[in-house]
Amino acid sequence: MVSRPTFTTLLAGAVVGVYLLVVAGATATIADAAAACGGWPLCDGSLTASTAIALGHRALAAVVGLLVVATAVVGWRDTTRRVRGALAVAIALYPVQVAVGGLVATGASVPGLHLLVATGIFASLTLALAWHLEAETGTDDTGEVPDRDLPPIEEGPKAPMPTGLARAKATAWAYFQLMKPRLMWLLALVASAGMALAAGPGLPIDTVVATLGGGVLAIGASGTFNHVLERDVDQRMERTSDRPLATYQVPVKNAVVFGLSLAALSLVAFLQVNTLAAVLGLVAIVFYSVIYTLVLKPNTVQNTVIGGAAGALPALIGWAAVTGEIGVPGLALAGVIFLWTPAHFYNLALAYKEDYAKGGFPMMPVVRGETETRKHVLLHLGATLLGASALAAVTDLGWLYGATTVSLGAVFLWTVIRLHHERDEGAAFRAFHASNAYLGLLLLAIVVDSLAV
Repeated sequence: MVSRPTFTTLLAGAVVGVYLLVVAGATATIADAAAACGGWPLCDGSLTASTAIALGHRALAAVVGLLVVATAVVGWRDTTRRVRGALAVAIALYPVQVAVGGLVATGASVPGLHLLVATGIFASLTLALAWHLEAETGTDDTGEVPDRDLPPIEEGPKAPMPTGLARAKATAWAYFQLMKPRLMWLLALVASAGMALAAGPGLPIDTVVATLGGGVLAIGASGTFNHVLERDVDQRMERTSDRPLATYQVPVKNAVVFGLSLAALSLVAFLQVNTLAAVLGLVAIVFYSVIYTLVLKPNTVQNTVIGGAAGALPALIGWAAVTGEIGVPGLALAGVIFLWTPAHFYNLALAYKEDYAKGGFPMMPVVRGETETRKHVLLHLGATLLGASALAAVTDLGWLYGATTVSLGAVFLWTVIRLHHERDEGAAFRAFHASNAYLGLLLLAIVVDSLAV
């Protein structure tokens, strides 16, 4: 028997190492350096900064290749068939990747092939790690279909309301909570990254103010409608039982009027920018309030996956606010958010599994079990990292962005591996916070890199 932690560590290291190569190859710096090098395996001419970068990239590729082979040797005899198959694909693709790299270095035109093969190696190793952890840490939990036919909750006695200034403060706080302020900072940062990608250093301040203002109001409207539509279910779940409508702090009619007012004001703000931004803002409100809350969340285990579109729309809004259209970089950024959402939210679903079951929601841990959910966290993390590398390939983002996605991606991966082994609420929250840190710092890196170009 091999030492499982040793194999897991080697395999995780190989995943991170290959991802570093993928990101490096996706940035313009490495591509320009390869063109300047002009030779293979060494560079023609004297040593310059560009040739040093190219040689460093090739040396790193050699080291990572040895790590991939060592990982396969250590784990080959005591892993499942599909883990061995994934490792075999990675090993078979690696010399192909080296050969394609040599063609690129000597001037051959094979656009995208180098990055495509590297992506295949990364995907194979990620699958191997997910399947290995599933076999090693999986349990017999298979989940169950939650009961949506729940008895109505009888309205209990209302808590006495304060008077005077204290009541005004409590009421204002209740309306503020309706807007789901915890979502605002991250979604506003998504829109900011979209604007920065589109405009670069010349980003107009008035566009920023109008777009972020409209975005905050749209998020507030969406959150308010979500509170209204889920007020009965919120009373059944411990984590939501103190929400303003669940505790009767705000009348339902008032909340509806408040949400409609926020939605109208958000459209006014977006229209100060352009019509497309306003249309996308309205789509975001309707999608989260109606499609996600009423259709997806209570009816399908894929609610989190499809619902990721709600978080991705601010990226398109930010891009459209500057350009008046939807472009490839904006779509790539939206894709990163879309892929990241399950890797982020499934951790929260694991931590609150029993609570979601009480509410009758078919979240993945409830329906498919915790083992399957942990595997999907890792798979969506791998997809998110590939999405981030694709964003680098279609933009001029530089070393700060690359260093952020690799280093924070490695931290995120580490917490997910710990989640597989520890399988408790603390590990789920640790992975949840790591996902927030990854995306938040990645978006900041996008803004800084874009404005510095």
